[in-house]
Amino acid sequence: MDARIKSPAAIIPEAMPAIQDLLKATRNQGVPDSTLELVHLRASQINGCSFCVDYGVRNARRSGVADEKLFTVAAWREAPYFSDEERAALALTEAATRLSDRGDAVPDDIWDAAAGHFDERGLAALTLMIGITNMFNRINVATRQPAGVPAW
Repeated sequence: MDARIKSPAAIIPEAMPAIQDLLKATRNQGVPDSTLELVHLRASQINGCSFCVDYGVRNARRSGVADEKLFTVAAWREAPYFSDEERAALALTEAATRLSDRGDAVPDDIWDAAAGHFDERGLAALTLMIGITNMFNRINVATRQPAGVPAW
């Protein structure tokens, strides 16, 4: 598989520092890096972004995510490996990624479950990570960025 074009961030390198700064801002806000990586991976699976799934698994491993979680994140509801905090983050990820699947895209029960585990800064970090990941997914899927190939 070949990309349609280089990554837009490679074509317009002025965009990369802002994207990197936004990603860095999600860190150290009360959400473990491993949870942020699971969020990235799950959104990328939903959106069918092979580049981000591949990249996400590699980053998740570097963040200490166990293989059992990586193998089952697509079925996290039925898998025994996830903490209640991770489950709340993954439920929020799915709702905020699948916006058109229901009238109330992110219902109160899902938001409230996440708010039961994360403070306002943590919720902000999760929401930013979900949004950034969806942006990456849409860019990489539209331009057909292949998995395993450096994008920039």
